[in-house]
This record gives sequence, structure tokens and C-alpha cells, in this order.
Amino acid sequence: MIRKDHWNTVYGTKAPDDVSWFQSRPEVSLQLIERAGVAKQEPLIDVGGGVSVLVDHLLEAGHTSLTVLDISGVALEKAGHR
Repeated sequence: MIRKDHWNTVYGTKAPDDVSWFQSRPEVSLQLIERAGVAKQEPLIDVGGGVSVLVDHLLEAGHTSLTVLDISGVALEKAGHR
């Protein structure tokens, strides 16, 4: 199976909170971004973001230039609907 197909199947058949890596609040990532001193207007990219809610929390914190990259179009579509 091609990796892209695999991840499209995962995100197409499972709820976001039904995968082992789900975090309702990605605390460590948020703390690391804050400690790095990234200004709210500086661009950030979440590579392999899937349907993670990291971008939601960053938007809530006031970040304005965010990009989510993932091999799965299904994941990006689901995240975009949020």
C-alpha cells in the first residue's frame, strides 16, 4: 500500500480521537513553541499535522500565520472543516 493511501484510509475510517496519538490539548508542543519565542505573526508550519488540534490552539492563542502539511488529503480536508 502506498503511504498516502494508508493515511487516507486511517483518517477516512477513524474519528480524530480514535487514534493512539490523539491529544485534546498538545501541551508539550504548545509549550515548546512558546519557549522558542515565536511571535504571534511569525509563520509556523505543522508538518504531518493530520487532524491534530495543534493549529486550533495556536489560533486561539493569537497566532496568525499557520500552515498544516500532511500527506493525507482526507486529513487536511477534515481539519479544514473545523
